[in-house]
Amino acid sequence: MRRARGKKIGGSPLANIKSQIKRNRQNDKRRLRNRGFRGTARSAVKEARLAIESGDKEQAKIAVAKAIKTLDKAAEKGVIHRNNAARRKSRLMTFLAAIKPQAKVAQKSEAEAAEGGGSKRAAAKKPAAAKKLSGEKSAKEKPASGRAAKKAAEAEKTTSTKKTAAKKAGTRK
Repeated sequence: MRRARGKKIGGSPLANIKSQIKRNRQNDKRRLRNRGFRGTARSAVKEARLAIESGDKEQAKIAVAKAIKTLDKAAEKGVIHRNNAARRKSRLMTFLAAIKPQAKVAQKSEAEAAEGGGSKRAAAKKPAAAKKLSGEKSAKEKPASGRAAKKAAEAEKTTSTKKTAAKKAGTRK
């Protein structure tokens, strides 16, 4: 009788060929190794996001740096694709850049509440008004890019030249 070389999983034999048995052993080892790197990277990214959500900018910077390091290491080992690592790092950096220091915001809102001397509702509305005054542009005010920008520039140029020509002629359009 011939001895079965392959392992049995769930009652059915897996592989009979020596090279395939070895390949399965190697794949299991690699899967377990990769699992560690992938889990570490996932945990580091999660910790970084929690640090960012907490609002403490210094702690968030440290956590993001650690997450970036683990993502780079996982990409270097081939556990995740380098574009995947780059995308995750980019998102973390975007979230980090959006953090505003909590202490200053809390101090401002307390000072505004003291100035207003009124209700919480009035104090809550003031920061929104301050944003508008600070010069932040809305989506409509942002300059166009690409073809739209060229068309807008040409349209403005032609209208301005028509107006100057009309002024010289003494007529208005």
